[in-house]
Amino acid sequence: MAMTPEELQVLQRIENQLNSMPFYVVEYIRSKKRAGLSADTLLQYLYRYQHFFQWLLRENLTGTTEISSIPYSVLAEMKKQDIELYIEFLKEESITHENNSVKRRGPAVITLSVNALKSLFNYLTKETETEDGESYFYRNVMSKIVLHTKKETANRRAQKISSVILNEHEINDFLQFIDHAYEATLASGLARQRFNRDKERDLAILSLFLGSGIRLGETARILVKKINLKKQLIDIKRKGAKEDTVRVMNQAIQHLKAYLGIRESRYPGSKEVPFLFVTLYGGTVRPLSRRAIENLVTKYTAAFAQGEGMSPHKLRHSFAADFIRNGGSIVLLRDQLGHSNIETTSLYTNLSNKDNEQILTRMEENRLKH
Repeated sequence: MAMTPEELQVLQRIENQLNSMPFYVVEYIRSKKRAGLSADTLLQYLYRYQHFFQWLLRENLTGTTEISSIPYSVLAEMKKQDIELYIEFLKEESITHENNSVKRRGPAVITLSVNALKSLFNYLTKETETEDGESYFYRNVMSKIVLHTKKETANRRAQKISSVILNEHEINDFLQFIDHAYEATLASGLARQRFNRDKERDLAILSLFLGSGIRLGETARILVKKINLKKQLIDIKRKGAKEDTVRVMNQAIQHLKAYLGIRESRYPGSKEVPFLFVTLYGGTVRPLSRRAIENLVTKYTAAFAQGEGMSPHKLRHSFAADFIRNGGSIVLLRDQLGHSNIETTSLYTNLSNKDNEQILTRMEENRLKH
């Protein structure tokens, strides 16, 4: 199985983290890897476990001085109040950033920490097995922990997204801008030279986001041999290492053809790289990283908007909204986007629904008549 340099790096970081972890965390990670949980998620969980265990040591709750020596009996005996104190610590701890600014942890990291611990405790109390066939322990204190997050209606979430995506008219204008007008915005000859080298590749990437709705990670992992230009299909790897086939709009297929036509001449040595999107670094061809793809999306969308750029996820939102706007069903969109839960997909029915706005406009017009 082909792996990008980024994926290999994540796996190496996981192994490095496991060196200092208790044996039951190592078992958990191995088990979840076999079950298909993404390496990125597992690495983030390990960072959260590292922080949690360090807190346990500082609070003298372990009876040991090494993280690797913390027995699971410590977790089994933890009280609800202990976990609540840890969550309070997460919220109040000051984090010093590279520029020496001090900030508090955001709600997303706190939620991630709690979810990571819930997953670990769930594994230890339900999926482990001693020589006697029993779980390591049965008292799951994390099952008593409920995070009270701010609630939003589907309509509110849709309104927030709709303000930062490309509408149906802007999608084509954006691609035309890259093709015909972007070069004129560049000041230096070197920047223009680099743009012209990468133009077909970058257009293919942008067009693929807008013509299929696939995710950033899925885009970075596309293999050349998995593209069927004739049938307009691409085999991709979804979250959880699930294999899937996604249909691509014709405009994106044409941009892909143009890129594949120059790929080997523009990026010498790319024939030996199985991944579709490549770059030259120090004269060596290598797969384009997720960070590099994200940066180029932000760069081009900022130039188009003459303001703040967008993320690849916003281009995915743009595709989804346009899909519903043009009569696509929510079930078809769920499959196209690779959602496991149709409730996630239902967001886009609110996002593309203009009936509410039109009705309110008519109400106002009628009131002004009287």
